[in-house]
Amino acid sequence: MAFRIRPAKPFRAEFLAVAKDQLSAAITTLTQQPDGPHAAIHAARKRFKRLRALYRLVEPDAKAFRRAENARIRDMAHTLSAVRDATALVETMDYLAQVAVSAEEFAALTFASRTLVARRDRISSEESDLPQKIDHAVETCRAAMEALDGLDLADGRGRTARRLAKVWKKQSHKARLALAHCLETHTAEAFHDLRKCGQTSWMHLTLLREIWPAAMRARQEEAKQLVDLLGHEHDLTVLTQTVNESPDMFGDSDTLALLLGAIINRQQTVREQALALAAQVFADDPEREAVIISVLWSKAATA
Repeated sequence: MAFRIRPAKPFRAEFLAVAKDQLSAAITTLTQQPDGPHAAIHAARKRFKRLRALYRLVEPDAKAFRRAENARIRDMAHTLSAVRDATALVETMDYLAQVAVSAEEFAALTFASRTLVARRDRISSEESDLPQKIDHAVETCRAAMEALDGLDLADGRGRTARRLAKVWKKQSHKARLALAHCLETHTAEAFHDLRKCGQTSWMHLTLLREIWPAAMRARQEEAKQLVDLLGHEHDLTVLTQTVNESPDMFGDSDTLALLLGAIINRQQTVREQALALAAQVFADDPEREAVIISVLWSKAATA
C-alpha cells in the first residue's frame, strides 16, 4: 500500500491500513533480511520514522495512543542504531574525500575513512546480540499492530479536517521556532530539531498529497531536499564529535587539522544551504496553512 491517506475513504480505516502496512513491511524485512541484517535494519528504521510521523496525525484526538506508541517505536528503533550510525560516518567521510580540495586533504580523509571502517567493523563484531535485538524488534512491531486495533477515532469529515488542521498548525509553529533557533544559536541541537521538523513535514506532505496533488508534490520535493541536506549536516556533526572524542585515532596534528578543516568547511556550506531552503519550506503562516489544509481535506473528502 502506498504511504498516503485517501480523503475519500474513512480516515480511521486509511490510518490503520497505512500503519499496519509499514509495520508489516518492517517485519518482513527484518525476518527475511534479503541483503543481510544491517541493510534490513536500515530499511526497517525508515519505516519506523514514517510510522511515527503518521501517528502525529491523530494526536489531538488520541494523545495517550500517540504518546505510548511513539515511545514504543522510538525506543525499539534506538536499539538497532549502532552499526547503521557507524556506517553513515564512513559514507560521509568517503563523500568528503571525493570533494577534497588538495592531495594532502584527500590523504587525510582517506586515512580517516579507513579508521572509521575499522571502527564500524569492530562495533559490528561486538554486537553479538544483534539477532536477539532483531527478534525483539519484530515482536515489538507485532505488539504495535495489535495496539492499532484498539484505537478509537472519529471518522467524520469535519472532525478529521479539524484534527489535521491542528496537527499542521502545531508542526508548522514548531518548525518555524526550530528555524529561528538555528539562526540565533547555530548549535548542533538546533539543527537536529530542524531536521526532525523537516522529516515530519515531508512525510505529512506525502501522506496527504491527494488533497492537492500538484502543489503537494512540489512542496514534498522541496521538503525532501531539505531533509537530505539536514541529514548530511547531522552526519557531519556526529563525525566531528567522533573525531574530537578520539583524536589519536585519526593521525598526527597536521592530519587532524586537515580532517577537521574539511568537515567544518563542508558543514558551513550545508548549513547555509539548509537555512535558505528551510526559510522557503516553512515560509507560510501556520494559521493560514492550517485553514487551507482543513478546506482542502473537506473538499477532497466529498469529491
